[in-house]
Amino acid sequence: MKNKIITLLGGSGTIGRNLVNSLIKKNFRVIITTRNSYQNTYLKTQATPGALELIDWDAKNFDKIEEAIKNSDIVINLIGILYETRKQKFDQIHAGIPQAISKLCAKANVNKFITVSAIGSSPNSKSAYQRSKFKGEQNALNNFDRTIILRPSVIESSTSNFSRLFARLSFLPIFFIPNLTYKIQPIMVSDVVSAIIKIIEEKNNFKKIYEIGGPKIFTMKEMITSIMKIIGKKRFIVEMPMPLAKIQSSITDLLPFPPILTRDQCEILSEGDNVVSYNHLTLKDLGIEPSDVEKEMASYLYMYREGGQFSKIK
Repeated sequence: MKNKIITLLGGSGTIGRNLVNSLIKKNFRVIITTRNSYQNTYLKTQATPGALELIDWDAKNFDKIEEAIKNSDIVINLIGILYETRKQKFDQIHAGIPQAISKLCAKANVNKFITVSAIGSSPNSKSAYQRSKFKGEQNALNNFDRTIILRPSVIESSTSNFSRLFARLSFLPIFFIPNLTYKIQPIMVSDVVSAIIKIIEEKNNFKKIYEIGGPKIFTMKEMITSIMKIIGKKRFIVEMPMPLAKIQSSITDLLPFPPILTRDQCEILSEGDNVVSYNHLTLKDLGIEPSDVEKEMASYLYMYREGGQFSKIK
């Protein structure tokens, strides 16, 4: 029987790198779009010859990937950005790409189109990020009847920026953080991958929205405290007034290097918590038991302890 073909947009990111391996094990043939196939040739080491193909794509010329989608059974969109740059805007990436790809999926009559959004996506959000995510969802759902939406909370992994950011900044004696009571429900990337695999395998789940999060809800203060405990450090965590955070982030947004906190992220922190709403399908509906995030973080944050891997957690 011919192996099914999956086109994976954004396959070299945090989710994509982990997903590719699982798809190959399930005997899918995978086509990965990437901005630089030469830099990502390491992905081919995860597959047998012919099971994985890399295509250079700048997320602009959709004619270039139309052929790949035409020959695919399933298309998965993982492309996203956390902050805007001069060349990349939220609407262009989060709304424009699902709009164009879903039209190509309809034209090619593929079996499924799965697009990854985010918990909190809303047309009424003050955050341009969240508004653009919602636009992307609606564009895809309106253009292609076999679309499925996946909304994860904060994704945690050994290569993600969230826990490692605070671990790297642990040389600071004090953390100034806006809205310490803001709640998140971090989920391990392995569970996100499992959810995508299940969504691929499930039947009759078209036009469904899945909201997924880990087993535990943390406030921002609790999450940072947990990270500090794992790396064996104690730090003062002080709440920064939101107006001050917005002024500071507006200034750092103008600097030529990646910001720690953007003005748009301040808007997200000012709104509802980043947790599963239970208004949509969840991991439970997919039969997935989420991993213990703190236990998983301890397996890779050890490098930030003063004594390294073999030091004891106090």
